[in-house]
Amino acid sequence: MRPLRYSINVTLDGCCDHRAMCADEDLHRHAAENLAQADALLFGRVTYEMMEAAWRPPARTGVRPDGMADWMEPFARTIDAAKKYVVSSTLDRVDWNAELVRGDHLEKAVQQLKRESGKGLLVGGVKVPLALAELGLIDEYEFVVQPRLAGHGPTLFAGLSKRVDLKLVSRLEFGSGAVAMRYQPRR
Repeated sequence: MRPLRYSINVTLDGCCDHRAMCADEDLHRHAAENLAQADALLFGRVTYEMMEAAWRPPARTGVRPDGMADWMEPFARTIDAAKKYVVSSTLDRVDWNAELVRGDHLEKAVQQLKRESGKGLLVGGVKVPLALAELGLIDEYEFVVQPRLAGHGPTLFAGLSKRVDLKLVSRLEFGSGAVAMRYQPRR
């Protein structure tokens, strides 16, 4: 059985808007390592479309858009090659090495994916992880806490109906002051 891991960047005041984050070489390397430790990625429609728009063109064409540094290329290549599952009830089809999972079948689909052999699944975003936390399907949470106050949302797990108690299993500090903390649910 392969584990389902959740990883997200968050500011000190709880904002998880990707535009509020500081991206640097160390954080991109860490994210690429996380991707490489998974057999597949699980995204909701919004995260899938955002990631595809940002990372598919550079990986396919080899032409970097303005502002994309050399050190971002390994992440672009890794995410481009990864198998992806997209949870949506509004999309009719997906590509970019992706398969559609109907939003109304999330629990059964994720349980089936977890039963398959392999290194693991990695989920990102906000809404799908909230649903997965409600269902008790996330095996590991990683919060990469950015040394920044954003002063706005969205925030993580808004509307979670029950408390999820976690135990710290590892901690990694980056030169930027960001800290990646991994937790497992206390069962």
